[in-house]
Amino acid sequence: MEEVPLEAQRSQAPAAESGAGSQTRITIESPDTMQELGRRIAALLRPGDLVLLTGELGAGKTTLTRGLGEGLGVRGAVTSPTFVIARVHPSLTGGPALVHVDAYRLGGGLDEMEDLDLDVSLPESVVVVEWGDGKVEELSDDRLHVVIARAVGHEEVLDDVREVSVRGVGARWGAGAGLDALAEAFSE
Repeated sequence: MEEVPLEAQRSQAPAAESGAGSQTRITIESPDTMQELGRRIAALLRPGDLVLLTGELGAGKTTLTRGLGEGLGVRGAVTSPTFVIARVHPSLTGGPALVHVDAYRLGGGLDEMEDLDLDVSLPESVVVVEWGDGKVEELSDDRLHVVIARAVGHEEVLDDVREVSVRGVGARWGAGAGLDALAEAFSE
């Protein structure tokens, strides 16, 4: 796997889109902290939310999703759905199910993903799509983009450090919708 410098990864992040929304940046120092970030994001989510995860292989997308699953109180171990494309984790608490999709091997846009029926699942679930940029945005005008950038070229001690950008797009995420509190929680 080729390592991409942090500055180059930032330039690969999705371009800003029009519409209301907010953004926050968080430095994560361990996989456990990444999972905690997922739990905290889960507290902001509700049925119908679409979350797009971007980051190189091994950046922590599935670790974050594991935290989302814990925070949502869903059944089953959250693991990478790379080979099955999508997994549904029903709620154990009466909340929304977690639909976890890995679009890495899917080259096309929404047309190629149509068989997954994400548009049917979205209203009553939280749908998380790894590698979804440029493929599933049409599912919702309101979505959360999470970009995870690895800190590369640093001392070994910092190998687990990630810079996470959480950006809300659309009216649902206007006026912060709690995203600012995420950064505050991890700056302590």
